[in-house]
Amino acid sequence: MDAGLLGGVLSIVAIDLVLSGDNAVVIALATLRLNDKDRKKGIFWGTFGAVTLRIILASIAVMVLKLPFVQAIGGILLIVIAINLLRGNENDENIQAAGSLGEAIQTIIFADFLMSLDNVLAVAGASKGNILLLIFGLMISIPVVIFGSTIISKLMKKWTWLISLGAGLLGWTAGGMILNDSFFSFLTKTAILNYLIPGVLAIGVIVIGNILKKKNNSKSKGQKDIQNKIA
Repeated sequence: MDAGLLGGVLSIVAIDLVLSGDNAVVIALATLRLNDKDRKKGIFWGTFGAVTLRIILASIAVMVLKLPFVQAIGGILLIVIAINLLRGNENDENIQAAGSLGEAIQTIIFADFLMSLDNVLAVAGASKGNILLLIFGLMISIPVVIFGSTIISKLMKKWTWLISLGAGLLGWTAGGMILNDSFFSFLTKTAILNYLIPGVLAIGVIVIGNILKKKNNSKSKGQKDIQNKIA
């Protein structure tokens, strides 16, 4: 496996892992009421079905991303997704524990579909139009997501700088998507821009995301202080 192919696979697995922390929460909640045996089955088949659906959607995305401006627009959307990752806007309060194995699998697949549109967009961009690379990377990521996303989620809560690192990775990928767009491909002729644009976007995402996060935290703290005074 050459360095370019290996880098593409690692990018897909890394992005899939970074964006699957919330999906791990869904899996845990959906299988909460099941016994140990059914819980293991629910986690496996739910994740397998979700990743299969993700491969189909991402394969479609890869073909669509070949059209002019689509990759650039996708890159811009990915920047927004990366900033929101730092802001911490996503939540899973509406995911309810299922009462049976079948319900748990359905819940995991459906919730994963709703929550993984950002994931599909990101891994499609990282594959750079190579569907075989996309499928290979996502298949490798199945066990990684099952066993690793919960650990990564815990590590991100302990070391918040990992969230910034993950968001920066998405910003870098977004820059690559913009450069790979057929309309903006002329920019790649200037070698330094192949690193400058993704690098600037990666740093920009981290800076803007953390600024917005601090503002959100200050706003939330202010609201709590007002509620405490009223109480």
